[in-house]
Amino acid sequence: MDKRTESELIERMAREAKQGRLSRRDFMHFALAAGITASTATGLWSTKIAHAAPSKGGTFRWGIHDGNTSDTHDPGTYVTRQMIFLAHQYRSYLTQITPTNGLGPDLATSWEATPDAKQWTFELNKNATFHSGKPVTANDVVASINHHRGEKTTSAAKALLTDVADVMADGDHTVVVKMSRGNADLPWLMTDYHLAICPANDDGTIDWQSGDGCGPYKIDNGEFGVSWSLSRHDGWHGEGAYFDGVEMIILNDPNARQTALVTGDVDCVSLVDLKTLALLERNPNIVVDNVPSGAAITLPMFCDTPPFDDVNVRNALKLSIDRQSIIDKIAFGAATMGNDFHLAPSQPYFPKDIPQREYDPDQAKSLLKKAGAEGLTVDIHTADSVFSGAVDLCVLYAEHAKKAGININVVREPNDGYYSDVWLKEEFTAVSWGARPTPDVMFTLAYKSDAAWNESHWQNERFNELLLQAKAELDEGLREEMYHEMCLLMRNDGGTIIPFFNNFVYARRNNVKHGPNLAASWSCDGARAPSRWWFEG
Repeated sequence: MDKRTESELIERMAREAKQGRLSRRDFMHFALAAGITASTATGLWSTKIAHAAPSKGGTFRWGIHDGNTSDTHDPGTYVTRQMIFLAHQYRSYLTQITPTNGLGPDLATSWEATPDAKQWTFELNKNATFHSGKPVTANDVVASINHHRGEKTTSAAKALLTDVADVMADGDHTVVVKMSRGNADLPWLMTDYHLAICPANDDGTIDWQSGDGCGPYKIDNGEFGVSWSLSRHDGWHGEGAYFDGVEMIILNDPNARQTALVTGDVDCVSLVDLKTLALLERNPNIVVDNVPSGAAITLPMFCDTPPFDDVNVRNALKLSIDRQSIIDKIAFGAATMGNDFHLAPSQPYFPKDIPQREYDPDQAKSLLKKAGAEGLTVDIHTADSVFSGAVDLCVLYAEHAKKAGININVVREPNDGYYSDVWLKEEFTAVSWGARPTPDVMFTLAYKSDAAWNESHWQNERFNELLLQAKAELDEGLREEMYHEMCLLMRNDGGTIIPFFNNFVYARRNNVKHGPNLAASWSCDGARAPSRWWFEG
C-alpha cells in the first residue's frame, strides 16, 4: 500500500472513530487486512484514532487577511480571502478537496461519466437543506452552475464552463452535465470557489443576495470588510462543524493579526507575518502550520500595452529578479522557486526538465537593447494585504532590476479595494493566487485568451489550441506532453513573472486542534478550518 492510500484509509477510519462507529478491535482487524503491521496499527490507534474524536462547542474566532468593504455575496465576484473563506462556511459545493488533497463529496455523494467524459451525472445528498429550511434540489444546482454561464454572465468563472453544453435536473437529486467536448477534470473543477450552490429562484436565476446557503454554518450578521458572526447549521449534511459558532474578523494589517493571536483575542489567523515567524514559533501558546502548496505569487504585466507588448522586455524583467534572494529574505524559506509557468512541483504534470530561469541582469540588458528599451522605467503596484511581505518583495525586486538598468517604481496601494480597483486595471501588479486542483483549471482561469482573469492580457494561439486538446485528452502521456509545451510557452512568451509558490503559513492557539492532514488548496485547511477543527477538551 502506498503512503497516500494508507493516509486516506487512516483518515476514513479516524472519521468512523469520531462518530463512535469504530472500536479498537474493528480498527485492528481492518488495519491488518490492509497490510499495516500490528505494531504500526497499535501505534496509530493510540496516536491518531483513539484520541481523534473532537469535542463540540465554543466559538471559533478567526482573524482573516484580505477583506474589502466592496466584497459581495455574488459567487461570480469572489476574489478576496474574505469572500472565499466566508463562502466555504455558509455555502456548499458539489465536491471538495479533502485534507489529504484528494477529491471528496460535499453536496454530491457520487459522480460518474460516460467513457468519453462528455456527460457527467452527480447524485446529491438527500438530507441537505438550506439555512432557510428549504431542501436542496437538483434545480438549485442547475441554477447555480448556470449563474456562471451564458453571454450575459459577469462571473469570473465563465471561462471554466465554456465547454458545458447543458445542465439538467433528472428528478430532485440527480444532476446531469453535458459537455461539448470531454472533460476528465469536471468533478475537480466543481471545487472551484466560485461554484457555490445557492437557492434557485422561480425564473432559473439564483438568490445570492440574501446570504442563504447550505453550508456548515449560517450567517447571523456581518459586514464586508469588518466582521461576520455565524452559528452551526443544524441541518448540515456533512461531517464536522464542531464549533457552536464562528466569528470572522477582518484584520488586513499583519501586526494587528499577530497581536490579536498572541493576546488571545482570536483563536487563529489566516496569514502569518513571515518576518516574525521564528519568534511566533517560540511562543508555547501558539502553533504554526506551514503547508507547501500550489499557491503562487504572480507579477503580471499587460502584454498588449507598451513596453510589455515586446517579448524581449517581458523576458528582461523576468531575468531581472533574483528569486532565491526573494525566497530567503521575503518568504523566509517558506516557498518553492517559480519558473514563470503556473505549475508547482507538488502538482500533477509538473515539467521537471524545463531549465530554471536564473537571475541574469547582463542578459536582461542585452534584451532591452534589442527592444530599444534601454533605461526602462516601469511602475509596479502592490499592497500589504496581497500577502505577507508583498511591498517588501517589490522593493527588493526593484533593487535587483537596477543591475539591468531598469528603474521600477513601487506604488503602494491601499489594502481596501486592491482587487477591485488595482488588479486587472493597472499594467503591472503583484497578485496572490490560491492553488487550483488541476492545470486545466488554473490555465483556463488566468491564461486562456478570453478568460475574465487573464491578468497579463496574454494572447497565444498555440497555447489556446493545446488547452482545448488537453482538456479532453484521456491518454495521460499525451496530456503530459501538451502541458509541458504549454508551460514552455508561458515561460518564454507569457507576461507573468512567478517568483515563487508560497507555503500557506498560518497559526492557531494551542487549544485549537485538527486532524493529521491539512488541505493545501487554501490557507487554514482549504478554507474549511471552522468545519474541520475543534477546541481541545
